[in-house]
Amino acid sequence: MIAKLIKAGLLVLLFSSVQAAAQSYPASQDQFVNDYADLLSPEQEDRVRSKLLSLFATEGIEFTVLTIQSMTDYGHGGKIEPFATGLFNAWGIGNAQRNDGLLLLVSKDDRVLRIEVGAGYEQNLDPTMKTVIDETIVPHFRQDNYGRGIEAGVTETILQVTGRYPGEQNSSWFGRAYGAVKRTLQWIGGWIWLLLVPAIPLGGKAIRRWRRYRPRQCPVDGSQMRMFLEETEDEELSAGQITEERLNSVDHDVWFCPTCDHITIESYKFWFSSYGACRECGFRTVEGQSRIIQPATYSSSGQRETDYSCHHCKAEYSVISTIPRKTRSSSSSSRSGGGGRSSGGGASGSW
Repeated sequence: MIAKLIKAGLLVLLFSSVQAAAQSYPASQDQFVNDYADLLSPEQEDRVRSKLLSLFATEGIEFTVLTIQSMTDYGHGGKIEPFATGLFNAWGIGNAQRNDGLLLLVSKDDRVLRIEVGAGYEQNLDPTMKTVIDETIVPHFRQDNYGRGIEAGVTETILQVTGRYPGEQNSSWFGRAYGAVKRTLQWIGGWIWLLLVPAIPLGGKAIRRWRRYRPRQCPVDGSQMRMFLEETEDEELSAGQITEERLNSVDHDVWFCPTCDHITIESYKFWFSSYGACRECGFRTVEGQSRIIQPATYSSSGQRETDYSCHHCKAEYSVISTIPRKTRSSSSSSRSGGGGRSSGGGASGSW
């Protein structure tokens, strides 16, 4: 009987060891942002990393963002809390003496997230982190705005932990007040822009129209000039100018003086025309088709060839241009491994 119990105990220990061996964590490639689920756009990732770099530089607080597809990819089928705590300690997030690190973990397919905090905060931040998750991050996640939710969550977490917005850690009270006013104006401005944006093209068009059709004086004798009608102005235009008008790349107005017969031609480029200036005849009557003949890489530049054809002078030519070498973000950094640990503090949420 004793032998059977011992054998059963050994089997349990062996099974536990196999389970432990199956548990793993994603590798850390960056100290601040590891977006393995691809939830952040490049611009959002740069902004988030900039905020976390500023926090680390001014306060010495290491805050890491990690997104993954699923915890099962790393052998974990349970709740997010033990996975986040184990990962936090495996990566050693935060200062080893202060244990003040922070981790925002998002598991997309599991539809859960957690803000894990270092042991130095004890349980003091737990209610605050729960509020950040429920009121700042989750509403964006429920609309599939993951990048916006992560960015807003990082900003709000930094504010709650330090009492200041990202980038204002070393600011005076005047600087912080200016930042508050600026954010308020930006918020108000967002609503104003929604109302003004449709009116901007109309206003620009009205100004352009006024400048185009305002009265002219003849530069020769000072008499008031008149403008030819569209139907008759072609008599004064060159063949290239007529082609520009036909292609809607440039519009030409012909003004004449009834006293001395002086002629003035004024030209107006169309804002969204796809035609450019021909290198042979100079008129905006050329269009091109491009193809990449050598793609750019992180180690070398590439080449693009564009074939041009002119609708006026019928010239055809090709131009080879250089594609700049790809660059990685200069602010990325490898994990330093500060040795910080967590005792399980923080908060979790789902959407």
